[in-house]
Amino acid sequence: MGTVTLGVSIAVPEPYGSLLQERRAGFGDPAALGIPTHVTLMPPHEVERGCLPEIEAHLASVAAAGRSFTMRLGGTGTFRPLSPVVYVKVVEGAGECAWLQQRVRDEAGPLVRELQFPYHPHVTVAHGISDEAMDLAHDSLAGFSASWTCGGFALYEQGADGVWRKLHDYPFGVGSLGLPAQGASLDHPSLR
Repeated sequence: MGTVTLGVSIAVPEPYGSLLQERRAGFGDPAALGIPTHVTLMPPHEVERGCLPEIEAHLASVAAAGRSFTMRLGGTGTFRPLSPVVYVKVVEGAGECAWLQQRVRDEAGPLVRELQFPYHPHVTVAHGISDEAMDLAHDSLAGFSASWTCGGFALYEQGADGVWRKLHDYPFGVGSLGLPAQGASLDHPSLR
């Protein structure tokens, strides 16, 4: 059946998603138009296509244990010189993103994976372009801000053409009275 390259992320909604994607393309990032604007929960990961049903069930379980939270972006940062990336900062919702990504990559699940770098939720706006263009991205988006209620995440597949396409949405499950669905862990950051 072959392998597929998957990613799990929180989409940045409109109008912010298109705006940041257009800005990223304008800075000269050749991958910009093939990558929906997002906050990564699991970076690209190659798996056997036959594992998709197990992965989808796992992600549904993670989503069922989650609940909506406020996501707020503001200002810019960079991973340079360690990695050639400029990003928009997640200034609210980072704890919830960390909670989700940990469960997506849970050692008992089908998406176990070691990260190359410690998890740091962010929205990439420039990657692997000239230093001058990276500086322009950093400076011109320094005043950017956006906020929304995050109600779930999605599974994406990278095509042979390098474009990421959504396979499935996973809305958070909330029990009555706004508590996590039955059986959900109560160590979620927004429940403390």
